[in-house]
Amino acid sequence: MATLVGGLVTVGALAGTGMYLAAVGLDGADRPAGMIGLFLAVAGLGVAVYGLVANRRAGRRPPSGEHSSERGDPPVKQVTVWGSHGFVIGDNAHLTNIRRVDVPAALWASLVTLIASVLVVGAGWLYLGWFSPNFAPNYRTLFLVDTAENADPAGLTAVTTSLRKAIENSGDHDALSLRRFGGECGVPGNTAALAAFGTGDRQKITAAAARIRAGGRPTLVRGIVEAVEDFSKPLASKARQVNRIIVVTRHGVDACEDDPTYVEREIRERIGSGGLSLEFRLVGYQVPAAQRARLDRLAAATKAPRPVHVKTAPDLARTLDWYANTEPVLKGARSIVDTLNTTVTQVNTAVQAIVDGRLDVADSTLGQARKRGGGTSAQFDDLTGRTKGADARDVRDRAVRLRQKQKQVIAAASDLLKAARDGSPLDPKLALFQQAATDYNREVNGMNQALATLRAKLTKTHD
Repeated sequence: MATLVGGLVTVGALAGTGMYLAAVGLDGADRPAGMIGLFLAVAGLGVAVYGLVANRRAGRRPPSGEHSSERGDPPVKQVTVWGSHGFVIGDNAHLTNIRRVDVPAALWASLVTLIASVLVVGAGWLYLGWFSPNFAPNYRTLFLVDTAENADPAGLTAVTTSLRKAIENSGDHDALSLRRFGGECGVPGNTAALAAFGTGDRQKITAAAARIRAGGRPTLVRGIVEAVEDFSKPLASKARQVNRIIVVTRHGVDACEDDPTYVEREIRERIGSGGLSLEFRLVGYQVPAAQRARLDRLAAATKAPRPVHVKTAPDLARTLDWYANTEPVLKGARSIVDTLNTTVTQVNTAVQAIVDGRLDVADSTLGQARKRGGGTSAQFDDLTGRTKGADARDVRDRAVRLRQKQKQVIAAASDLLKAARDGSPLDPKLALFQQAATDYNREVNGMNQALATLRAKLTKTHD
């Protein structure tokens, strides 16, 4: 039985390892592979100990006595003497010496406890060090919505409608959550989580948003504090790229906390105690002018940009969608451009070394550039999951072209290095490299212009 269990553990772990390697490739599997090896070794050790214990117990079983076959053969009699075991068949006898070391029960219990502890620690290490980071969402976004009473009852409808649109357009790999604030001071329920973090739960969150009803007074501070706590729950997966809270409020003041200094200190302490890197974005919808300065101070306390204030429902929808979906596209594209540019800079250094006759330096530098060339896979995957809008698709397509241009630059530099080693004239290959570099730079300029246009769309919605 122990052998069967060990085989199943090994086969299951190897199958999981194979699927993971197929997903991330060998280059990205060094650290996880080491953890998997440790887990397999510990699991194998546990199964081995289990087998020893089982065999030891089997060795303690009393002899079964005398047996007769059904064919009328001579009876078989087992004989057990201290240190020996044998059997007699008719006039023939066979004796086997047995040497067994009896281990005290307390020592066996300690050994089994140790193995169990190692298994638990190994499994925890594997989860926290490999499984959780590698299967974590790219973005974890919590929408914090003001549901307090307001002079304009239709305002909440505009908020929930804009929220549903932003959620529907969110990235495929985002984990989304929804929380509301609004109620009475000091009363449980003046803020509440309406939908827990989940990936692919757009319909559940939009349904929760549709059920929101207005009531109570604005409890913005309590909402922010509890929203921070939502990111700090045990075994919660941190986002691979960004953890963020998007606040949509119709009030700039908190009905229960009238000391701005205390409010700012409380929020900073809660964020710091969470041990997380959290980004805040504040959107004010029809917030009275007299309350905006307080909201500005709240944004400063959370290290967020200044709040964006809007008056109309269409502007609110555009602003919320910009923060929820356009901003991640900008960040992802900017990261791709920066990474590709760094690689091209290395290629330029290698080309200069070729021209100077330092071929060994050129070869080493070009090799480093080739390895960096595939360092944007995660950003491309995230960008591909955000192509629900025309702007996002345009940025994705530009990023794909830019990566292709970069590959052509690397290939042209490699051809130049080969020509230098062969002793061939460098001018033809150098001209091809320069043309590839020009094409790459043209594509970079186009991408930068597209990103600047997207960035400017937020400012057009300001009140």
